Amino acid sequence: MSKKKEKKIDWDNLEPEEQLKYEIAEELGLLEQVKEAGWKSLSAKETGRIGGLMTRRKKEMKAQALKEKKEAEILLEELQ
Repeated sequence: MSKKKEKKIDWDNLEPEEQLKYEIAEELGLLEQVKEAGWKSLSAKETGRIGGLMTRRKKEMKAQALKEKKEAEILLEELQ
């Protein structure tokens, strides 16, 4: 049986979601393991932790964007 070839990661052109996933893996000290053996080398607990943190960060970013949008709308109303 032949081994699957690992995809080369283009670190400069990652999608925002992929970039977030790698950032969280690095924060958890798992990035080197992922680089060497791929995402399949992580345990279910580790991947679940990454997924949970990604979800939390996305919610926080969305809430921040909404807050900034509301503040901008208020500012525009005050200027008119």
